[in-house]
Amino acid sequence: MNHSFKNIVISILLIGLIVCLSSCQPKPTLAVVTTTNVTDITQTTATTGGNVTSDGNVEVTSRGVCWNTLENPTVTNSKTSDGTGTGPFTSSLTQLMPGTTYYVKAYATNSEGTAYGSQVSFSSNPVLLATLTTTTATSITQTTAVSGGNITSDGGGPITSRGVCWGTATAPLATGLHTTEAVTTTTFTSNLTGLAANTKYYYRAYAINSAGTAYGDEKSFTTDQIKTVTDIDGNVYTTVTIGTQVWMTENLKVTKYRNGDAIPNVTDDTQWSNLTIGAYCNYANNTNNANTYGRLYNWYTIGTGNLCPMGWHVPIDAEWATLREYLIANGYNFDGSTGANAIAKSLASATGWPFSSLLGTVGNTDYPEKRNVTGFTALPGGNRGTDGAFSFIGEQGDWWLATEVYGVNAWYLWLGYDYIAVVENYSFSKNGGFSVRCLKD
Repeated sequence: MNHSFKNIVISILLIGLIVCLSSCQPKPTLAVVTTTNVTDITQTTATTGGNVTSDGNVEVTSRGVCWNTLENPTVTNSKTSDGTGTGPFTSSLTQLMPGTTYYVKAYATNSEGTAYGSQVSFSSNPVLLATLTTTTATSITQTTAVSGGNITSDGGGPITSRGVCWGTATAPLATGLHTTEAVTTTTFTSNLTGLAANTKYYYRAYAINSAGTAYGDEKSFTTDQIKTVTDIDGNVYTTVTIGTQVWMTENLKVTKYRNGDAIPNVTDDTQWSNLTIGAYCNYANNTNNANTYGRLYNWYTIGTGNLCPMGWHVPIDAEWATLREYLIANGYNFDGSTGANAIAKSLASATGWPFSSLLGTVGNTDYPEKRNVTGFTALPGGNRGTDGAFSFIGEQGDWWLATEVYGVNAWYLWLGYDYIAVVENYSFSKNGGFSVRCLKD
């Protein structure tokens, strides 16, 4: 056998060996994987997994579980990635929706494609009603009280609304009289307003999630009785507590100082404009206006310190600021905000003002729950100018403050039917004629 022939024989033998080896190598197939039953189910998570029992004669490059709310999920749906190769693995399902049925399959991917285990199903736990307690009411007045609540469990779903509801019958509902508080911390405070004096109220905190409305424990309180004060003429005024202050709910109409001295009633325009002593008048010199709106006084009556009944006084600007800041901070703005001065609607009488189409103004009937919610009951009694002319009755109310400005003027404030704010920091000549509200000492 020559050398060339020998080489040919060897080549043929090698080719045959290669063909034999090739034909004997197992052919790659899809992997084989099983799906593990789902355990540790909560409202938003669950645990499952799988077992790759065969890699299909080629490396498994990805494995995990996939799931969907529809049957036969694939890796194009939600999925986990839990390593490579064969053997068991555990998968954590997250971001589930509460109370929802899901379908799950394990998967294993190799070069031949993706194989799936059998489908299993489960339902995530549903959202439950929240759990909360009711805060005992404090700061109870004739028309207001302060309560709140504490949410100890959200039931597994986000709280979308919360507050306190109340009524004169037991088991008040959040669809009736209620507050709505921002959903921030678990505890909250609510201001109950627009209450009637000397009345028993039942109240409870509430919290709403997708499962429905949950209520805290029911409690009750009785508002303060209506209190009055009588001036030296025998006029009786109701009063209201707002924050730490007690105010008359009517404009003053007295004709004597509290020491019994008469206050001059000046009707003549020229005489009024030249006054340097205390005087009063009825708007348009009509006594009927005094019955509704009280009387108008020049500031010299206030400067005596003797105008209001004993134990009462005309407020200074700082005392008015106390009222204003209390109302703003406690949600008495027409829209419930706690920013700028928008409290006029809460102070003005719900009747007796002309209509305004402007949002949140005194004369607009919008936000009915905020109309005179303080019980202050301000009315548009108008004013009398330094020339003796009468103006703005039925449209605007003006009230003196006891604070002088440069000795010749004094501060006053006013409400207009088409305003959302109490307009303040205005000064006027002391011989102007404005209404007076007394504040308890």
